[in-house]
Amino acid sequence: MSDVAEKREQAITELMDKVKSLAGPVEVTRDNLEKIKSEMVAIASRKELWDEDQFPAPTDGKVQNRYLITKDDDDSYALYLNVMHKGKYTPPHNHTTWACVSAAEGEEYNYVYETDEDGPLVPGERSISLADTIVVKPGQGIALMPDDIHSIAINEGESTRHLHLYGRALETLDKRLLWDEDKKNCKYFVMDVKTIN
Repeated sequence: MSDVAEKREQAITELMDKVKSLAGPVEVTRDNLEKIKSEMVAIASRKELWDEDQFPAPTDGKVQNRYLITKDDDDSYALYLNVMHKGKYTPPHNHTTWACVSAAEGEEYNYVYETDEDGPLVPGERSISLADTIVVKPGQGIALMPDDIHSIAINEGESTRHLHLYGRALETLDKRLLWDEDKKNCKYFVMDVKTIN
């Protein structure tokens, strides 16, 4: 194992120990999620752990590579590195688990939405409205509760290297919702990018 790989493994172990002291795979408070976000911003700032040599950027016209960094055996506490190019866009969606995103490089625009009606989030008619824009960049992350809704876009500048931490692995989340272009209807979200293990 290289020196960088050893440092990365140690940093990840320390991060996940802190995360597990603050949140369960499903249960978390917004205050504790903000603390997790701070830990995520700190580990992302160690750019040498996430460089191109270890995690190549997408090629051949692709705009995203998603690398699984670690997860528990029961698919909880899953950490990914997303390497994305300008032009990447994901429509509004929720996660059904908590999430924190931080940046080693580049800017990811997060458009945060509110639902126009009360009640549980289920497929069908459900209007949403833009409530906030948060730019995830080095030193600044985002924390999302399970029912929070956001879209992401890489609008300009260099490619991004962003860490995404979820209470449950993305591959297990079969009840996530994805909104259509007019933001009035939603359906179950089917991931179109394969995770690199």
